[in-house]
Amino acid sequence: MSSLRQRQKEAIRQMLNLNQTLTKHGASEPSWKILVYDRTGQDIISPLISVKELREQGVTLFVQLHSDRDPIPEVPAVYFCSPTEENLGRIKQDFQRGIYDIYHLNFISPISRQKLEDLASAAIEANCVANIHKIYDQYVNFLSLEDDMFVLKHQNSDVLSYYAINKGDIKDTEMEDIMNNIVDSLFSVFVTAGTVPIIRSPKGNAAEMVAKKLDKKLRENLFDARNNLFSADTQSGNFNFHRPVLIILDRNVDMATPLHHTWTYQALAHDVLNLSLNRVVIEDSTPKGGTRAKHKTCELDSKDKFWSSHKGSPFPNVAEAIQEELEQYRSSEEEVKKLKSSMGIDNDSEVAVAMVTDNTAKITSAVQSLPQLLEKKRLIDMHTSLATAILNSIKARKLDTFFELEEKIMSKTQQLEKSILEIIADPEAGSIDDKLRLFIIYYICTNHLSDSDLKKFEAALAEVGCDLNPLAYIKRWKSFTRMASGGTVNQYEGAGTRTVSMFSKLVSQGSNFVMEGVKNLVVKRHNLPVTKIVDHLMEFKSSQETDEYHYLDPKQLKLTEIPKNRSPFQDAVVFIVGGGNYIEYQNLVDYAKAKTTSGNMKRITYGASTLNNAHQFLQQLALLGQEL
Repeated sequence: MSSLRQRQKEAIRQMLNLNQTLTKHGASEPSWKILVYDRTGQDIISPLISVKELREQGVTLFVQLHSDRDPIPEVPAVYFCSPTEENLGRIKQDFQRGIYDIYHLNFISPISRQKLEDLASAAIEANCVANIHKIYDQYVNFLSLEDDMFVLKHQNSDVLSYYAINKGDIKDTEMEDIMNNIVDSLFSVFVTAGTVPIIRSPKGNAAEMVAKKLDKKLRENLFDARNNLFSADTQSGNFNFHRPVLIILDRNVDMATPLHHTWTYQALAHDVLNLSLNRVVIEDSTPKGGTRAKHKTCELDSKDKFWSSHKGSPFPNVAEAIQEELEQYRSSEEEVKKLKSSMGIDNDSEVAVAMVTDNTAKITSAVQSLPQLLEKKRLIDMHTSLATAILNSIKARKLDTFFELEEKIMSKTQQLEKSILEIIADPEAGSIDDKLRLFIIYYICTNHLSDSDLKKFEAALAEVGCDLNPLAYIKRWKSFTRMASGGTVNQYEGAGTRTVSMFSKLVSQGSNFVMEGVKNLVVKRHNLPVTKIVDHLMEFKSSQETDEYHYLDPKQLKLTEIPKNRSPFQDAVVFIVGGGNYIEYQNLVDYAKAKTTSGNMKRITYGASTLNNAHQFLQQLALLGQEL
């Protein structure tokens, strides 16, 4: 079964093939074309298709819609953009100027009838109707970052942020716009996936609004005979047990995890180095001669096998794996050198290669493996730079201490070795953001904190320069949550870490990673609040919280009750309104792996309106706190 990312990639490739169906081998001879996209289109394509792949699809030039472009005759132009007033205005200008001879217009989400008519009038006026070959609604308005992860927006994502949804003075019309935006994108996700989900959501928050609007939109499309986008799904005999469950949740369901310090490779790259659209920019160690540090971009995608295998691993294991890769590489490099010297070839006398006969087979295989060796070396170097940058942050900010403390707080199982006040006062430990994150997690997870204790903590935080606005908002959030749940509920449990003795392997001399002074924390498996909810809903377990959830099935004419004796779901899409993070994503990946047994595959795709690291989330909380 192809993943959502794979299906979106196929849709984009088909669009680049001028919307001709792709054969198994792709287009035999690519036709040359220009790609014109807006910022949204660029964000969608960027993590999916590399520049090299664009070239293979025949794209000779890709340009921004709103940049200054020169006329290029005789080459088809493929437009890929949102049907906004601003974008359509620019397309009409292109018609007027006759900038291209052939237009293929592809809209990321559907263009309205009214806008289509305006566009047609503009084409008639510019006398270029014959030049417009095709207009398509693509339904790809989301960004696939992983096979099992998507977000709705990257640039301009503030419009869908936690702050935008929760700010105090939000007007009904603004809220309606945000919800419609989210629903349109989720609709695109399921059109691309080609399935109609069963929807579950809690009652009484933004997630409920999204669930009901999406149910209505799917329903209307299914019962519209002419425009049903899911015809393949409905014709296939309606195999109910293959349908996924879409679980829509509100960020407010868990406010500690987005602030939690983390210990896995991908989540650390996001938290510490601002991983964005599968890219990280790091400073290369300062070159000799005191010149300015160079910036190095690391592309982290599924083609990188090391990244695919280790992005969810605890950081110490990653450092160890890089070391092993390096040793393997060195031994294969030695092999090539030995071969050359045994044949009397040093770098200067390459001519000698031609004279050799008996060793030809050996040297051929060595030469053939050279490109792979070089690529391997490039990846090792990249991950070494990346892991070193993360390690420097861990050491400078003592992130291992913060992570371990927070795990203990969230699990409530162990005594804290150091008091929170000590950490806040320690000038060596962490940034002011780190200290605030630690305390907010402690505050959320502690059922009763007396006013005098709270004042002590606030004074200590203020003294080291923390902005207390995020805490002001969290206080209000906690009192609302407590009222809603009728008391106290501890959602975090069964976690905890144990510290194992220092990395014996890694501190060997000559290692690139001297991890001394950093604890090797082995994380115990535990389910975060979102994962627990997902487990209850996929397995049809009864729980006080999830029994109240809506059960919406767009394929049924009347609103349905939960069917009795339903078999558990194999597939789930978990969507967080108000922003997600890599910690939650990784926790769901681990859960699905643990649940997958022979003959019983669990697939979970994680989606969110936006993706925030802790610093970005704190900024949004600060804005909300200021408004109180």
